[in-house]
Amino acid sequence: MPDGVPEVAADRLRRLKANDTPAILVVVYGNRAFEDALLELSDLSPQAGFRPVAGGAFIGEHSYSTSENPTAHGRPDAGDLWKAAEFGAEIGEKMTGINSPFDIEPLNVPGNHPYRDGWDPGEPMSPLTEEDNCIKCGKCAVVCPVAAITMIDEVTTEEEPCIMCCACVKNCPTGARVMRARMQELSEWLNKNYSERREPETFL
Repeated sequence: MPDGVPEVAADRLRRLKANDTPAILVVVYGNRAFEDALLELSDLSPQAGFRPVAGGAFIGEHSYSTSENPTAHGRPDAGDLWKAAEFGAEIGEKMTGINSPFDIEPLNVPGNHPYRDGWDPGEPMSPLTEEDNCIKCGKCAVVCPVAAITMIDEVTTEEEPCIMCCACVKNCPTGARVMRARMQELSEWLNKNYSERREPETFL
């Protein structure tokens, strides 16, 4: 699992073809660390024809957050939204003095070159389906960002492409999609070590 931009997102960004279009770069992370994600995004964006104007790292509820082991539960909240609005106003002021995309100064954001190695979870794994609770609604397949889940007569998950984002778990209406034991261990670890509130960081 990467600590930067997920490869599926990077691949989609590379398909875009902008024409020196000003862009605001935003990453969202689950209260632990955004590592090199914003730097990697700032490297990828010009390759797709964008000119980064500003960058922000905001907090969202962690993928492995649960009611038993919450991490950044309920984020973004009102405080986050206020800071996002303030960030937008600051960007507006900055753009007032820019007449051409070529006037935009290079954006400096934190990170490492080369990028840090991502976390290696070992063997591919994905959430499980408790068939007794599954109503075959197919919502897990709809929300999966890498199309790793198919729903015909039963739920089938390909473990290799799964990025373990747990969108299927969080969106299952009956709680039939559940984390594997290893994911539950990570949920406990995150709650123990990263429960202290972190605030958004912005760069102009």
